[in-house]
Amino acid sequence: MTGTHAQHRLGIALVVAAAVAWSTAPFFTRLLPYDSWTILFWRGLFGGSAIAVLMVLLQGHAGLRDLTRMGKSGWLVALFSTLAMIAFIPALQLTSVSNVAIIIATGPFITAALAWVWLREIPRWRTMVASAVALCGVAIIVGSARVGSDILGIALACFMALAIAAMTVMVRRHRDTSMVAAAAISNLLGSVVSLPFAQGLVAITGFDLLILAMFGFFQVALGLTLFFLGSRLLPSGQAALISTLETPLMPFWVWLAFGEVVTLRVLGGGALVMGAVIAEIIGDSRKQTPTK
Repeated sequence: MTGTHAQHRLGIALVVAAAVAWSTAPFFTRLLPYDSWTILFWRGLFGGSAIAVLMVLLQGHAGLRDLTRMGKSGWLVALFSTLAMIAFIPALQLTSVSNVAIIIATGPFITAALAWVWLREIPRWRTMVASAVALCGVAIIVGSARVGSDILGIALACFMALAIAAMTVMVRRHRDTSMVAAAAISNLLGSVVSLPFAQGLVAITGFDLLILAMFGFFQVALGLTLFFLGSRLLPSGQAALISTLETPLMPFWVWLAFGEVVTLRVLGGGALVMGAVIAEIIGDSRKQTPTK
């Protein structure tokens, strides 16, 4: 029993650490004075390479096999992940971090909607109510957006959330697909796509290259690895709930480092979205818990 409790605590610590790592994306983006394509190229190159190395170190030949023998479903997952990454960095540059974070948090409800259309999975009434509440929260945030770059940034964040939802549904349909291998391929694919458009490749300083390497290694590779290891020690609902810590931490880091303040309107909309997400995950966890 003691060993089980210790594993459970370790799982919680690993998933919390993963959420902290993921939440640093806006911080790194704000540090880098380059166009989004340049950031995407280096972040994808460092992140994808690090994930591939960690896969081989942790899984041996099995990890290498997953990387080199991805089927059609694996490439589709990687494609959706690449589309999400391409939208993520410019969204952070064009609108506030809090807007992007809250829209990303609606992912579970967009996934439920896509699963309804694609897999004919009828959503529970609780999910539909939570989705409606989250939609109201997003509407409040969008209503406060300024015409121009702010609107474009929010649109890109919505596109990212849709791409992540499509990726999640694809993984659910093809459960043998390696998410970690797809993440490695998608990061490298993002670098290839970004290369022709990157304007600042030759202007990168040694210090900025170090920041980009930390961006790829810490936020991308380490975050994914920690979540992969921690989620195996926890119920899926609990792991998902803990990972939502990423949403409030994203604006917290940029507020701490750059003084980017969250407006009251965004706080109100964000509270609706986060309340809906947490209520949905807790309800799902209780349903999956066996009665004694």
